Amino acid sequence: MSKNLFITGTGTDVGKTYVTGLIMKKLCGSGKSAAYYKAAMSGNERQPDQTLIPGDALFVKNVSGTEQPLKEMCPCVYELAYSPHLASGIEGNPVQMNVVKRGFEEICQKYDYVTMEGSGGILCPVRFDQEKILLEDVIKELGLSCLVVADAGLGTINYVGLTVEYMRSRKIPVKGILFNHFHPGNVMEEDNRNMCEYITGLKVLACVKDGDRELDMDAEILASLYE
Repeated sequence: MSKNLFITGTGTDVGKTYVTGLIMKKLCGSGKSAAYYKAAMSGNERQPDQTLIPGDALFVKNVSGTEQPLKEMCPCVYELAYSPHLASGIEGNPVQMNVVKRGFEEICQKYDYVTMEGSGGILCPVRFDQEKILLEDVIKELGLSCLVVADAGLGTINYVGLTVEYMRSRKIPVKGILFNHFHPGNVMEEDNRNMCEYITGLKVLACVKDGDRELDMDAEILASLYE
């Protein structure tokens, strides 16, 4: 059975997928058997045959070099770039917890380390009709601990503090923080790192710069975060 970790963010477009790709690359590059999973993926391109290519999964696969088949990576794929609950309300194929869980458990049987990426921020609704599923419900159902990806820039102290406090109030374990779009030596971003650590009591485990091809973190330390 695999060891697992969930990657959430302080909001949409903070770079969860980019950072997750680097996490996967670090694991694969150190010889780990690693896989990627995402319950629901919105904003994907429709091919001439009407199939949808899960763009985030394809990006992670290409960056990391994992041999995991793309079809294993995401059970619910939508064309519209909306929250999954709204995209599925328009397109059909709503998220079903049993389907998500089954797909997750299947890859857990095949790989040693499974990295699951969330949709949007921690409060993202993935289904909201006769059945209501929030992202936190998925995390709890699968029994996952989390890393939080945040933009290093202005406003991140508030975003990180609120995200971590919300997760703790829901008894979701948080292992640490990863900064994206970081500029070394930038006085504000360096201070943001210090303040986020002070307010949350968590470490900023790595800072990712735009264009980075590697995660500046020891592979074994990274692997130790997985449970």
